[in-house]
Amino acid sequence: MIVEGIVTSWDAAGHLNVAPMGPIVVGDFASLLLRPFQPSTTFNNLAAMRCGVFHVVDRIELIAAAAIGRLTALPAVQPAEVIEGLVLKDCCRWFEFTVDSVDASDARSQMPSTIVHRGERRPFFGFNRARHAVLEAAILATRLHLLPRQYVLDVIDFLELAVEKTGDAEEKSAFVMLKEFIKTEAHQ
Repeated sequence: MIVEGIVTSWDAAGHLNVAPMGPIVVGDFASLLLRPFQPSTTFNNLAAMRCGVFHVVDRIELIAAAAIGRLTALPAVQPAEVIEGLVLKDCCRWFEFTVDSVDASDARSQMPSTIVHRGERRPFFGFNRARHAVLEAAILATRLHLLPRQYVLDVIDFLELAVEKTGDAEEKSAFVMLKEFIKTEAHQ
């Protein structure tokens, strides 16, 4: 099963990277199969440092902003328990992992990873239709180079109705940010 969330990784200089990712989860988070695209900061960091933290979050605006490189400030973090890394303070659960191997033979790499520590801060609030729509829009925003322009624009128009009908201020703000990004990037 693919679970969407946030991965924190860092480079050798200690610079934090916050990126949305949907790893394949094995069992009850016994392990992860991360599949970052090459080249990307997440791929480079995980390939070099061989560890990171996967977070289950319910703040959709964080996922949306991270997807398109629009984090205005890095989220609050604290040191991880087992690995040298950072855990988001505002998350539901987190999973510290080590990267077992790196298969970089395709543009979308494969990084089987072992969970070495897990923690929980609070229950997952849940997603309504608007949050699901924003999540799908964020995924589309990261696939503009892979998908036909008109398809993406049509899906965004379809998703907007769910955000308008069921969204709160956070979902509406995140969707507007993504829609503007997609329309700008799709015209280039």
